[in-house]
This record gives sequence, structure tokens and C-alpha cells, in this order.
Amino acid sequence: MEFSFPLRKIIHVDMDAFYASVEQKDNPSLMGKPIAVGGGAKRGVVSAASYEARKYGVRSAMSGYLAKKNCPELIFVKPRFDRYKEISQQIRQVFFEYTDLVEPLSLDEAYLDVTQNKKGNPSATLIAQEIRQRILDTTGLTSSAGISINKFIAKVASDYNKPNGQKTVNPEEVIAFLAALDIRKFYGVGKVTAEKMYKLGIFTGADLKKKSLQFLNEEFGKSGQHYYNVVRGIHLSEVKPYRTPKSVGAERTFSENLSSEIFMLERLENIAQELEKRLKKNKLSGKTVTLKIKYSDFTLQTRSKTLPFYISDKSLILEHTKELLYQSPLENSVRLLGISLSSLNTEKSNASPNSTITFQLKFEF
Repeated sequence: MEFSFPLRKIIHVDMDAFYASVEQKDNPSLMGKPIAVGGGAKRGVVSAASYEARKYGVRSAMSGYLAKKNCPELIFVKPRFDRYKEISQQIRQVFFEYTDLVEPLSLDEAYLDVTQNKKGNPSATLIAQEIRQRILDTTGLTSSAGISINKFIAKVASDYNKPNGQKTVNPEEVIAFLAALDIRKFYGVGKVTAEKMYKLGIFTGADLKKKSLQFLNEEFGKSGQHYYNVVRGIHLSEVKPYRTPKSVGAERTFSENLSSEIFMLERLENIAQELEKRLKKNKLSGKTVTLKIKYSDFTLQTRSKTLPFYISDKSLILEHTKELLYQSPLENSVRLLGISLSSLNTEKSNASPNSTITFQLKFEF
């Protein structure tokens, strides 16, 4: 099979249990033990878990109470984000030794385009091996990598041989690799979408590929085109060294649940002030205001409204957030509130991807 679009050599590097691994490295007494970075108190939440803890089902975003219940020997460690940022910068300096086309996704993962690279090495596979070794030598931490013709496949592949491994999906292997993949492994397919696909008889990439574009659009709306494309190896998003944010937000979790809108107004004012500061720092404004409400039973609700103009001032953000707050009665007491702005002044329309494929198989990886 041949692809008509230009092929790239993309590496996705993902650090292994980054926060937890940093804590184990800095405190050798924690090595080999189940640890969770985050709060173990009644209202605490796990930010990251070591692989030893993951064996007991401990996962990020899990409540500290449930994590401790799953793993009674679990050790909670207070997060040190300044330290994580420091090591993340060291890792990015390694990336820049190979290419300037680096797109960070978070402190612990990034895409690299090494189609043309500073080492003049035609093999993305060997470059990934070198980068992972350089990271280990520099920080003492292990990482995993996925290597392929686009960001989507590289991201999926990086999880294939975790921890401390890598997976290359060569151009001629792309279609077969995606066909055999469990639909849950497709990046961007969450639990709810996976369950819906199961009900539709879609369990693997091969099942997904059998569905028509019309069927996928009817069942999944705007995401239908995406699913139709990626299972055919089509994902045209380039590695963007400076990622344009799609939204900017701020939120607060409260030590005591709030049961009335009156008690929330002061908190929302503080959140709006923090959001204004972040917007002005990055010279951003947006049209869509979203209020995020997390109830005491952990259910999540969002309420949004889109304005005909851009805003960034605290007073306007708060004004429209109040409207959203009083839009409908609260369902329960509230443990978290957040405000975000999207439809930012940086967004541009994207051209529709080409759905035809031609492919040069002699493309060294």
C-alpha cells in the first residue's frame, strides 16, 4: 500500500512513571516499594504511582483512600513540581541535541520530528535508542519510545513495550499494526467511547476499518472522520515546537464541601482572578466560558456559553461564570470549582486531511 502524503519520522518519548521515579531516585529507600505521589488524606488524590503500586491497581486520579485500600503498604509522597520541572528541562535539552522540532505534551512526554535531524542519522529507531540512553545517563531515569510515520501511531507505539522499551512501526507495517490493535489502545478512545464501540461490534482496528465514513459520522459526530482516518494510517498533524493552547483554566478543590451558590461566589472571584493572570501572561483571550463543577460524590458537570466577542478581564469572566452557576440548581454539595476559556484568539481553521493514500515502502526507519 502507498501513501500520498509526505512521510515523517516521528518519535514519541514517554518517561516511565515520571513523578514516582523521580521520588525513588532522590530517595533510594523508596526504590522497589509501592509509592504514590499525592495526598493520602481523606480528600487526597493520586497524581502518579510507581510500577510497584500499579500492580495493586493504584492509578493516577484515584482517591488516596481507595489507593490505600487497594495497597495497604502504599507510601504517599508529597509532590515536588519544581523538582519535576527541573528534570524535565534536562530531558528537553537532550531532545534539542537531535532536533528543534520538539512538541512537549507535558513534563514527562514529547513528540520529536527527526525526519531531518542534527545528527544526520537516517534511522529514527537508532535515534530513539540514543535519546533514551542519554536521558538515562543524564537523569538516572528510564523512558519508553514509539517510532513511526505520524504522531498518532508513535504515541500508541510508545506504550507497547513499557517500561524502558521502544517499538518501531515501519511504514509497511502500519496498516497491519493498526488492524490488530485493540480499540482501547487507540489514543483518544476513552472508556465511554470504547464501550460504545464494543456495542457496535468494533473491538479492533480491523473492525473499525470495516465501518463506512457515513456510519462513523452518524455514531460519533465530528470524531467520525478522525477514526476513519487514523485506522488507515492518516494523521497529518505536524510536530509543533510551540503548541497553541486550546483553552486556559484555573480551578480549586475545597477542604470543606460547599452547599450553596452564595458560598461559591468568593471562591469563583479568586479563580477568575487567577485565570485573568494566566491569560494576560500569555496574551490570550477567549469566547467560550466554561464552569466546571465537581460534586462531593465525584460526579463532574460542565456548563458553557459562547460569546460573540473575546474576553480576558476578571470582571467579565466572573459575570458570565455567575450566569452559568445560577443556570440550574446544584445537584449536590461541591468539592471543586473551575473556570476555563476556550475558542481562543490563537485558533485557526484546519484544512480537511486528504483521505487517499500512497506509500513509499523504501523509507528507512
